Amino acid sequence: MYFTDRGIEELAKRRGEEEVSFEWLAEQLRTFVDLNPDFEVPVERLATWLARLDDEEDDD
Repeated sequence: MYFTDRGIEELAKRRGEEEVSFEWLAEQLRTFVDLNPDFEVPVERLATWLARLDDEEDDD
């Protein structure tokens, strides 16, 4: 288990029943980066990965 899994598990436990829009999520990510600029690159990578989930690519 990665250290980050604890945060993911807490998110699922505390907010797992909620439904949110991607617009809401994008706004929360912007706010997080504004407050924590050192995390700009990881947040950008996560957002890009989420945006491209449906793209057809080889996983090789």
